[in-house]
Amino acid sequence: MESALQEFLAVSAIAYMLTFTRVGTAIMLMPGIGDSYVPTQIRLHFAIGITFILFPLTMPYVPDPLPATFGLFILIIMEFIIGIFFGAIARIFTMALDTAGMTISVSSGFANAQLFNPALASQGSLISAFLIITGIILMFASGMHHLLIQGIFESYEAFPIGAVPDTGSMAELVARSVSAAFQIGIKIAAPFLVMSLMIYVGMGVLSRLMPQVQVFLIALPLQILIGMIILSMSLSATYLFWLTEFEEAMVFFLRSTGS
Repeated sequence: MESALQEFLAVSAIAYMLTFTRVGTAIMLMPGIGDSYVPTQIRLHFAIGITFILFPLTMPYVPDPLPATFGLFILIIMEFIIGIFFGAIARIFTMALDTAGMTISVSSGFANAQLFNPALASQGSLISAFLIITGIILMFASGMHHLLIQGIFESYEAFPIGAVPDTGSMAELVARSVSAAFQIGIKIAAPFLVMSLMIYVGMGVLSRLMPQVQVFLIALPLQILIGMIILSMSLSATYLFWLTEFEEAMVFFLRSTGS
């Protein structure tokens, strides 16, 4: 009886450790929870809590019999890689807002308005920081973060503990995610690209008709004014479009890895 209890405790401890490795790594990269402005203690406590909930469900995936010390070390490394993979996919789709914000800034004359973007922990455009922070708030308000937690749990079906992950398929999926995120960002910024093109075409025609007019002194204030008007009119549609695309992308990602 005592030996059975010791074996159960050993399996439970290893299951918790392996689950924490995958969950904690994914949470450190996820949008919102894993951003630089979230204190490390908060992220750690969140990872510990999610692991405590999930590890009884992941115990059937723990190898039986338990591997030796070197084998356990290899398992931890593979769990770390899988956690990075799932966290990075969610982060990539969030970066669609950064792509859209940078494109909008260039098209609207705000390219030089730089400030610290807390979501990226680096300098970024003003509109990019606004779009990312507001988008993450809406993601949590709409319950979209549940897809991220669900994806971590379902990853044990796609990548069981101890199975060597297919790095080729993982790299291909990351490349497709980057391409899809870039397309989403360009679609969001498409009205601003059209606006910028029309303004510069009009200014080019005006400079040919009236060479004495300093068209660039007129173009930049007009570009900023029209850009702000378009942004205020399309902001709600922008977030609805991004939330829809984010949900569809994550559902497709979960289905593709589950298959």
